[in-house]
Amino acid sequence: MAVLGICSLKGGVGKTSVTLGLASAAIFSHLRTLVVDLDPQGDTTLSLGVMGGAANSVAQVLDNPSQFVLRSAIAQSPWNPQLLHVLVGSQESARHDGPSYTHRLSRLATALAHVKDDYDLILIDCPPSLGGLTRQGLTACDSALVVTELGLFSVSAAARAFQAIDDIRTTSAPQLSPMGVLVNRVRARSSEQAFRHEELLSMFGPLILTTFIPERSALQQAQGAGSPVHAWPSRAARDLANRFDRVLYRALRSMKAPIPPSLQESAGGSDDSSQESLAEAFTTALTVDPQAVAQTEVPEHQETV
Repeated sequence: MAVLGICSLKGGVGKTSVTLGLASAAIFSHLRTLVVDLDPQGDTTLSLGVMGGAANSVAQVLDNPSQFVLRSAIAQSPWNPQLLHVLVGSQESARHDGPSYTHRLSRLATALAHVKDDYDLILIDCPPSLGGLTRQGLTACDSALVVTELGLFSVSAAARAFQAIDDIRTTSAPQLSPMGVLVNRVRARSSEQAFRHEELLSMFGPLILTTFIPERSALQQAQGAGSPVHAWPSRAARDLANRFDRVLYRALRSMKAPIPPSLQESAGGSDDSSQESLAEAFTTALTVDPQAVAQTEVPEHQETV
């Protein structure tokens, strides 16, 4: 069982959207997946269609990490009831977001150990802060993916996230390793983003994933319709799906987890370092024809042959 944390110390960078994209990639790769919604806002739970689908929530699991309580807080997602389950989020979990003491940090890890044979992958959507919930989430992880966008405050938040990961790794979670930085919401023709991109490279170098996620309405359309992006009928969605496949491939490799053959094929058979260079990728993204981008949002059934 591989456990990946998705984190950011700044809200609004699309962390939950990335979690949903990775969940979509996982089920379309036939991986038994559990998504843990640690964010008190519960957006991941809502997006995966399981509001009210469990007797308990992650808040009760953190109160009592027993197997019975854990299983009573897990619900099946309509995205794929057999392959995708959700440890339901709740506003009540906010009471665990204060100062965390050593004896509390391992509660989520203790709970997840009860289902280690039930899932191939666990995705933990951490809150956009460094409180008790994020620390408990990262303590349970094998690897952590930092999500950022190309803005001043987001870049500085990514630096703080890495400092937090290093602190947690040296105290409560020696198995935790940083997977890297995923740049999200790349916009066309943005000189500010180009500048922040260079800043990000100077700070993190090879830790920046060369695969990035462009800003596309197809992602919001799929989520709004309660659909995984891999099932959304547009060319833009297919491009996004391939990008999330590549990020998932990189994540599984970083955790030395088995990689399904279908994911190896869709991700190009290698990690994203074999894709276009980061500089080339952003040059392409920042100079793309806006009209061409708009055309990629047309669903397949409306395309002109």
